[in-house]
Amino acid sequence: MTNWRIRDFYSADLDGILHLWETLKSHNLEPVYAISEVVASCEKDHAVVAVQGEQVVGAAVGRAAHDQGWIVFLATLPEYSDLGVGTALLAAVENRMAPHGLNKLSALIPESETRVEAFLGRGFALKQNLRYFERTIPVQRQELGALGQLGGRVLARDLWDNVAGMRKEKELLERRLVLPLAEADLADEFGVVPPRAVVLFGPPGTGKTTFAKAIASRLEWPFVEVFPSRLAADPQGLAGALRETFLEIADLEHAVVFIDEVEEIASQRSGEPPSPLQGVTNELLKIIPAFREQPGRLLVCATNFIRALDTAFLRHGRFDYVIPIGLPDRQAREAMWQRFIPSPVVDAVNVELLVARTEGFSPADIEYAARSASQQALEKAVYDDGRLASVGTASAREALRKGPSTQDYLDAISETRTTVSAEVQQDFLEDIDALGRV
Repeated sequence: MTNWRIRDFYSADLDGILHLWETLKSHNLEPVYAISEVVASCEKDHAVVAVQGEQVVGAAVGRAAHDQGWIVFLATLPEYSDLGVGTALLAAVENRMAPHGLNKLSALIPESETRVEAFLGRGFALKQNLRYFERTIPVQRQELGALGQLGGRVLARDLWDNVAGMRKEKELLERRLVLPLAEADLADEFGVVPPRAVVLFGPPGTGKTTFAKAIASRLEWPFVEVFPSRLAADPQGLAGALRETFLEIADLEHAVVFIDEVEEIASQRSGEPPSPLQGVTNELLKIIPAFREQPGRLLVCATNFIRALDTAFLRHGRFDYVIPIGLPDRQAREAMWQRFIPSPVVDAVNVELLVARTEGFSPADIEYAARSASQQALEKAVYDDGRLASVGTASAREALRKGPSTQDYLDAISETRTTVSAEVQQDFLEDIDALGRV
């Protein structure tokens, strides 16, 4: 029952929609919209289905009109009601409707309906005295053009939850960044000034970019990544293009602005005559104070080489926090392996052994090893065994399909070249003491 998946609606799914409709009625849950409206929206508007094999086990149907979106139909078979199918369906149909630039997404459900977790899980608010669900879309319609020109986007709401392990780092970011920004009025009552700019530093592959995106997802703010290498080709030069980009960002109501490998444009200034990049560093140092004056924005800079940053860049008044993002601890590695190992075989794999063997691995290293093991197991099943592809019936193929084993993972681990050396890790620990500010 765990192998269900979400896909777009096809005309052949109409029987499944009708079956879901009848199932609702049999449980005294009379749908708000008539079956004719649901069917019409399936064909003309936006619809997704959850399927187990070829069986439709759930569906979500949405309709968009101007800047208002409505959930016309949401249903799952009773045995799938507690598996997160409803929340996944809502997420999928909302993604299909996103290009319309909606300001609100609403839903009406029967008064007798008691399973409202799917809506609450997607950030809808329950209105008083009636079951009317509404969620404010974080990006206003008039902002979509500016956001598109900047190459920005609104990220999926579940990125924060999908960051496997890294509990200490997540808790720190939640408390220092997300809380005062998401609860600005409450923070003001306590005299807390929400952060405006932070630096994430640590060895390569430790997830700094992932955390920056997760923060934007958690806040439901647009994510805008600034690429200095692309701006360098602008006719007005890198410094001028950087200044123009931040002026355009000022048109957004909210934004998480991310600059990766910031040491490329904020390195130590020295030498006579000044290098061309010193002008870029000077421009960035001017931009940050102006950026800090605008509420509803957060600048996140990431670096693998914090020692290379200009000392003026890191001082108090420009960056509120300088936060280390290091290698995953044992608990984090276990969470990552649990996430990457396919669910049908995870109980047969010695996860504890994999956790022990990957001490010193970065999240990127662990993901690479997991993907390599899956690929090697697939190739072995198809080519080395020589049996999987030749077996005729699906049930016979299923009997031969075992998936990656503990040994497959151990082999992949032994062949993975770790990103972070012991020397780099030692330098990182020293940087935490010398430059960290949390």
